[in-house]
Amino acid sequence: MILVLNNIRSVHNVGSIFRTADAVGIEKIYLCGYTPAPLDRFGTARKDFAKVSLGAEKTVPWEQSNSIARAIELVKSEGCYVVAIEQDKNSTSLFQFKKPKKPLALVLGNEVHGLSKPSLKLCDVILEIPMQGYKESLNVSVAAGVALFLLGHK
Repeated sequence: MILVLNNIRSVHNVGSIFRTADAVGIEKIYLCGYTPAPLDRFGTARKDFAKVSLGAEKTVPWEQSNSIARAIELVKSEGCYVVAIEQDKNSTSLFQFKKPKKPLALVLGNEVHGLSKPSLKLCDVILEIPMQGYKESLNVSVAAGVALFLLGHK
């Protein structure tokens, strides 16, 4: 499985996703838009990132991309089925999804705005984590953990 993270603002969320990605055995993470990377713009390791990821940035391969469209195009060319995790009128419950035989690329977006409509159109399916309480969403790193463990172990 591959991860595509787009415009996630919090270095703590991204570091946490790296740690979970390592636990699940993710092949690679694409960091798109302004998503923070383990290295700053000068190529120096970010201490705040490493503190949260606990070294997972050294075990999970990652690459930066300015364009989510380019990253999705790349994973599709590698044979991945692209799955967005987003609340949308066209979404299917994560718990009802029948995992295809193809490798998966999981796409997650900004903490507040999620994934844009054009980005969602590039994905093969939109999955939603059903909410039962009063809150309408999960933190992106928590949503990533739920989706990664469910999709990675079916």
